Amino acid sequence: MTASLRHSPKPVDQRTNHQPGSALAGIGPLAAVAERPPLHLVVPEGQLQVYTAPYRGSFSAVLSQAVRAAGLGRRVMVAQFLKGGVEQGPQGAVRLCGRLDWLRPAVEGCLSEPAAELESDSTAPDAVQAIWQACRERILASDLDHLVLDEVGLAVDLGYLDGEEVLSTLQQRPGSMDVILTGSSIPSLLIGMADQVTQLRRGF
Repeated sequence: MTASLRHSPKPVDQRTNHQPGSALAGIGPLAAVAERPPLHLVVPEGQLQVYTAPYRGSFSAVLSQAVRAAGLGRRVMVAQFLKGGVEQGPQGAVRLCGRLDWLRPAVEGCLSEPAAELESDSTAPDAVQAIWQACRERILASDLDHLVLDEVGLAVDLGYLDGEEVLSTLQQRPGSMDVILTGSSIPSLLIGMADQVTQLRRGF
């Protein structure tokens, strides 16, 4: 008579509910992970850049940079303070790439003479001021990522804009906003604020 052999089950470790020899045998319950504060993403830091040249017309390279920024989804404004001829004004801003607003004063031609020498009925000073106020509102509202102020320094020198107001407004700009100043005349106080100064020269 052949006796049947019966195998008794292996004992179970009641602490871990795993059989002896298991990789987790003898390991107690895992401790709960403590709550951590949410991660804060780093906000990009904007720069104040100056592009200056001994001649007027150093705007094209900066404009291409602004168009590229708008194409990448940034909110962009380009303001030319002394270039007219299109009777534009703030209400007639041209929009490019869906995100770039291009402003010029509502004057018949380009401005090169001091404001004090204009005829008393000239609307040029008010037209330049209107462009500046549109820029100032967007700066203080933190409503832009990229701002180009073309010939703003020359507009100050010619008496169309108040240099102290321009300086004070730029000091209040949000830290993530890129501001580019261009022109043949940039006040030393604005130069002192700049993170980068580029001097353009004519090619021969």
